[in-house]
Amino acid sequence: MTYDVIVIGLGGMGSAAAYHLAARGQRVLGLEKFSPAHDRGSSHGGSRIIRQSYFEDPAYVPLLLRSYELWDKLAADSGREVFRLTGGLFIGPPDSLTVAGSLRASQEWDLPHEVLDAAEIRRRHPNFTPRDGDIALYEAKAGFARPEMTVQAHIDLAGQAGATLSFGEEVLHWAETARGVTVTTARGTYTAGQLVVCPGAWAPQLLAEFGIPITVERQVLYWFDPVGGAGAFADQPIFIAEDAAGEQIYGFPAIDGQAGGVKVAFFRRGVVCTPETIDREVHDREVGEMRSRAAELLPALDGPLVHSATCMYSNTPDQHFVIARHPDSANVTVACGFSGHGFKFVPVVGEILADLATEGTTRHPITLFDPRRLVTT
Repeated sequence: MTYDVIVIGLGGMGSAAAYHLAARGQRVLGLEKFSPAHDRGSSHGGSRIIRQSYFEDPAYVPLLLRSYELWDKLAADSGREVFRLTGGLFIGPPDSLTVAGSLRASQEWDLPHEVLDAAEIRRRHPNFTPRDGDIALYEAKAGFARPEMTVQAHIDLAGQAGATLSFGEEVLHWAETARGVTVTTARGTYTAGQLVVCPGAWAPQLLAEFGIPITVERQVLYWFDPVGGAGAFADQPIFIAEDAAGEQIYGFPAIDGQAGGVKVAFFRRGVVCTPETIDREVHDREVGEMRSRAAELLPALDGPLVHSATCMYSNTPDQHFVIARHPDSANVTVACGFSGHGFKFVPVVGEILADLATEGTTRHPITLFDPRRLVTT
C-alpha cells in the first residue's frame, strides 16, 4: 500500500500531525520507535506549562491563541482533561526576561494580565515568598497540559480517523524518490507521497544530512511533598521565577493530591547528552540543589522527595523551533528543536504540519522557524 503521508515519531508533535492529517482524509502511516505515550523522550512528566504572555518572543502569541482553541477542541473530542487553567505567576526583578518579556508580549497583543508587587504576591498566594524587589505578571489563562494524556488522545483520535499507527518500529532509513519518499524499518519498506519527520531528541541522527544544529540536553524533574501537606498547593497557579542571576525555575500546583507531590524544575540547567547516553539516575546532589532553590520561593517545599524523572530538551542555537518544508526536499516536512518550550504548541504544530504536507504552505506565521537561519554554508 502507498500512503499519502508517513509520520516518523509519534510523540507530542507527531501524534498531533497524524491526527490532523487523518482528520483531513489523508492515508496516514505513523511509525514510533517506542510504545504509545512513552517516557523515553520529551513528551512525559505529567504536566507542561501553557501560557500566552510569551517572554521568549511576542511573535509566538498568534500561534498560542490558535493552540488554545485547539486545546479546547482536543479536550472536547477526546473527552479528557488534557489541560487545565490555573492562572500563572511570572516572577522576578522588573527587568528580568521572565517579567519584562511576559509584559512585552501581553501589551503587544493586548492579553489580559495584572502586575503584582512582592507584597501583593504574598497576600494573594501565601505559599510564595518573593524577594522584596521582585514583581510578577499574573496571567489568568495560564495553566498546564498533561503530556502523556495529550499524546494518547491524539493517537486515539488519529486511529479513529483511519490512520495506521505502528509502535515498536524503529525507522532505519528514509529517502526521496521520483514519486515521493520511502521509509525503511526492520519490518519492511513503505512508500508515500509525503514524509513528516518529528524526531524529538533523535533529530541530530535522523536529520543529520540537513545540517540542522541541535544539541540535546538532559533535564531533571522533581516532585516534593510539602511540609504540612499538599492541600495548600491544590489551587496554586503555575509559576516561572527568575532570580537576579537570570536562573529560572518553574513549578505546578499539587495536581494529583497528596501522593503526587508538587512538581518543580530548573529551566535550562541541562547537561549535554544523547538519547543513548543520558543518565537516567537522579543524584542526591541534584535533589539538594533543587530543594534549596525552590524553598527560597516556596518554603513549604523543603520536604521529602516523592519522585524524580529525566527528560530531554532538543535545543537550537537560538532556542526557536524548526518547522518547515525543507528547502532541499520538496516531499519532506520537519518539526524539531522545540528547545524546552514547545509542548504548549502541540495542537497547532499538528495543524501546521498537516498544512505543509498537504498544501505546501500554511496560513500560520512560521517564518521564525525556517531552518535556513541555522544552516551555515
